[in-house]
Amino acid sequence: MLKLLAHTLTVMALIAVAPFAQALDTRATAAYVLDYTTGTVMLNKNADEPLPPASMSKLMTLLMTFEAIQRGTLSIDEKLPVSTHAASFGGSTMFLDPRDRVSVEDLIRGVIVLSGNDACVVLAEALSPDGTEPGFARMMTQRARELGMMNSTFQNSSGWPAAGHRMSMKDLGILAKHLIEDFPTYYPLFNERVFEFDGRAPSNTRNRNPLLGLGIGADGLKTGHTQEAGYGLVGSAEQGARRVIFVITGLQSNQARAEEAEKIVNWAFRQFAEQVVAPAGTRLAEAEVHMGRDRRVGLTIAEDVSILVPTIGASEIAAHIRYDGPVRAPIAKGQELGELVISVPGFEDLHTPLIASEAIDEGGFGPRMRTTADALRRHFFADGSETDAAS
Repeated sequence: MLKLLAHTLTVMALIAVAPFAQALDTRATAAYVLDYTTGTVMLNKNADEPLPPASMSKLMTLLMTFEAIQRGTLSIDEKLPVSTHAASFGGSTMFLDPRDRVSVEDLIRGVIVLSGNDACVVLAEALSPDGTEPGFARMMTQRARELGMMNSTFQNSSGWPAAGHRMSMKDLGILAKHLIEDFPTYYPLFNERVFEFDGRAPSNTRNRNPLLGLGIGADGLKTGHTQEAGYGLVGSAEQGARRVIFVITGLQSNQARAEEAEKIVNWAFRQFAEQVVAPAGTRLAEAEVHMGRDRRVGLTIAEDVSILVPTIGASEIAAHIRYDGPVRAPIAKGQELGELVISVPGFEDLHTPLIASEAIDEGGFGPRMRTTADALRRHFFADGSETDAAS
């Protein structure tokens, strides 16, 4: 059965009791803010609602391109043909022509900096199992499900308005996290502010991300805008040891998008600080062991557990431990046995795996008899309690 150890951990106790920092009020119709370092969801406003993502969905095309390069099925310097379909797109483009053959690197930069719809289609047709953009869109949806992006469905590679082409802001946050975490070689491209492809489009050479170059640590990722979606941004910023990922959509103007994005970054870094509350290796509790040489096993954590606390004032922090026990021996050192749940007012609970601090071998005759006796004792006491309660 599920065991709940409700005792307060000494390292958590109370940081203080005072008003918690105010939640952010944003003009965005939907928003998602994640503290990448601690895993804390700082803001969730309609973040699970599938919405038109506009060009922000180009990030999925980029992720699948990076994965293909990583697998070796695509080369960064490979030159790809431009189909008539790819060259037919309007909006933001690289002004590609069916006579062109364009390197994968230039196409990636064209997607990131220029938001090239045509560049997306060239990559999509190259990676699609049937050579078509719709075939690639089906691949996108399938890969999104594998990554836990359950509110994303793709109809094309670029975010061009289409019925049923939807992503949630949380899904875009998950996608941004993967791009940052899994592709450190390519992530710096998101901070590139100018790309002059072949001198073809002097009016479309600059990255539309309004935060780049402001000196607030912003280094990605992608803007989006259509009449249906409004103005949106998948952004990330790093200051010191902390990184924040945020997604906003539904803003009414480019200026409103810029203002809301900068406000979120300032709020996330100025109002909160990271605090280590349990260093890696700390023995936080013990779990009962069934049929083991020892009767209890230590519960510990593999990595430091950090939380966000307000920089002005503080907040009461609660922590408890859950594990499914008694745990049957043998138990390997490092085996996951439960979770530490930390509750901070204003944020979603933080869940951290708990692992065995040592190995516990299966017991011999003596420990087995002791375990059997304990089980019988608990059974009879439970029966007695039930009888008393019914009388």
